[in-house]
Amino acid sequence: MILLTPISSIYLKHHLLKMNIYISGLSYGTDEAALANRFSEFGEITSARVITDRESGRSRGFGFIEMSNDDDARKAIDALNETEFEGRTIYVKEAMPREERPCRSFNNDRRRY
Repeated sequence: MILLTPISSIYLKHHLLKMNIYISGLSYGTDEAALANRFSEFGEITSARVITDRESGRSRGFGFIEMSNDDDARKAIDALNETEFEGRTIYVKEAMPREERPCRSFNNDRRRY
């Protein structure tokens, strides 16, 4: 039997029951409010992000939605994958966590003589 402490139940509620959704094919004009609005019919949106280019500030055509409920997120994925949104076909799937990567070294510790 597993006993949950108040801290572990809070962790479960806020981290494990949420689902992060990856959306690709977004129009370059799509903003976070429009993206959140499109997904809100399926449940509570915890966050919405449209990824932008660091230098130009222009959308890179993909983003993420975090929903507070795993079941609602799955319904959104099933309903919205390969549908039209703001004139483009979007592709919607569960976001996968980034794999841990080694630190990038810009000089690779190579010495030039």
